[in-house]
Amino acid sequence: MSADKSFYLTTPIYYVNDAPHIGHAYTTVAGDVLTRWNRQKGEGVWFLTGTDEHGEKVMNTDKSNNVSPQQWCDRLVEEAWKPSWTALNIANDDFIRTTEPRHEMRVQRFMQLLKDKGFIYAGKFEGPYCIGCEEFKLPGDLDDGKCKVHGKPVENLSEDNWFFKLSAFVEPLLEHYKKNPQACEPTSARNEVIAFLESGVRDLSISRSTFDWGIPVPWDRDQVIYVWFDALLNYATAVGLGDEPDSDGGKKFAKTWPADVQLVGKDILRFHAVIWPAMLMAAGLEVPGKVFAHGWLLVGGEKMSKSKLTGIAPSDITDHFGVDAFRYYFLRAIPFGIDGSFSCEDMSARYTSELANEFGNLASRLIAMIEKYCDGVIPAVAHNSELAMKLAQTVDVADKAICALDFQGGINAIMDYCKRVNGFVTEQEPWAIAKDPARVEELNAVLYNTADSIRALAILLHPVMPSTTEILWESLGANTTLGPIGNQKIADVTKWGVLPAGSKVTKGAVLFPRLEEKLESN
Repeated sequence: MSADKSFYLTTPIYYVNDAPHIGHAYTTVAGDVLTRWNRQKGEGVWFLTGTDEHGEKVMNTDKSNNVSPQQWCDRLVEEAWKPSWTALNIANDDFIRTTEPRHEMRVQRFMQLLKDKGFIYAGKFEGPYCIGCEEFKLPGDLDDGKCKVHGKPVENLSEDNWFFKLSAFVEPLLEHYKKNPQACEPTSARNEVIAFLESGVRDLSISRSTFDWGIPVPWDRDQVIYVWFDALLNYATAVGLGDEPDSDGGKKFAKTWPADVQLVGKDILRFHAVIWPAMLMAAGLEVPGKVFAHGWLLVGGEKMSKSKLTGIAPSDITDHFGVDAFRYYFLRAIPFGIDGSFSCEDMSARYTSELANEFGNLASRLIAMIEKYCDGVIPAVAHNSELAMKLAQTVDVADKAICALDFQGGINAIMDYCKRVNGFVTEQEPWAIAKDPARVEELNAVLYNTADSIRALAILLHPVMPSTTEILWESLGANTTLGPIGNQKIADVTKWGVLPAGSKVTKGAVLFPRLEEKLESN
């Protein structure tokens, strides 16, 4: 990455036929953690999320609720989607809506460009179409005439449409993935894409003529642009696609594009790893550095879905466990890239054992001992070579894992260090050392090494649990002496003795209250 190139990460833009569930939150939190981590590495970052607001499915939802499509989208975005991301502490830099003028104008300009280049032609489409997926289906995508994703019958469409020459990009795409295997991950996703490309790809219908809720085709106002062709472009329109190079949009595009990481659910992999890069290739633009398809969150063995009544709102969990525990659990418990079942019992067990007993208890014990034995002041700087060495190893493992989107591996490494620090305290028994006035320097060394270890843990866990670590940072007195925790650099975590002696600690709120206490207070 060039020095002035921002690390650019996108989530899918989410369909506004309903409010978000924890499957949407899972993807968005993952993007937030990765971009927060990169910010703390000192990189320029641009984090995009947003909503997909066109298409027949949205139009039908609007009709069933007796409002116009735009009114429905405006209400859902302002009352459900944006508030959910705010509640989950998502630090996105931009929120794109496909009904915004900036998007619509740039989509039309892009489509005209591809037509002028000869990649769009008139034709007739006949075949099965799933409104739920907003996708033209192949025979292998159906099970007894029903969509395998939604379990509902598909419609057989016959329309005069405009087509994109997708088949012309089969060989360039295969060559791309052969030379750049990291461009589609995990390996299972890349293998699926390659198998799909090798099986034969037909040209793509990119317009619809039977309804009007969409962006008009610029040269054919009787048709609207196919919702996926429209939606995929958001990743580029949001940062100035096609704007003049010396304009603000053009400068933003030059600094941001191509996207470094595009997070998607595995059910929309083909759109992002086949259609999307082909569109970019046709326009002569760079393709994204990586499309990463994570697995599904399962409830009762089924994919999270509002249509199947298996969707769980994030607040159903955060109201009980808290926002940071939500963020921690889904990235810690489920390997990012495969399906994983949500279990309230497992979350409760991990909350108690890992967050309350390991991390929270370590912090509260340290603050209590410094208040009791050191008058609430961080003692003189001391050095423990074993803890320092273990910390350096932890940062190396965690950084490599998180940057590779192995969130579970990164968090595990950090929590293993937390366990080691807990073990250090148990072995040293500072409460026993404190009984002998002659061992005050030894006591201070144990407490300082514990405090500086917690300083490191707070920084490393900040991208995952920003609110909790800010509380801990304040308790250590570090906000006054070292500045905001979000400004601390990952590269500096391993420097020992960073927490200044003399910092005043304060007893803050319990980081992770006992769950029964949380229930009693509700």
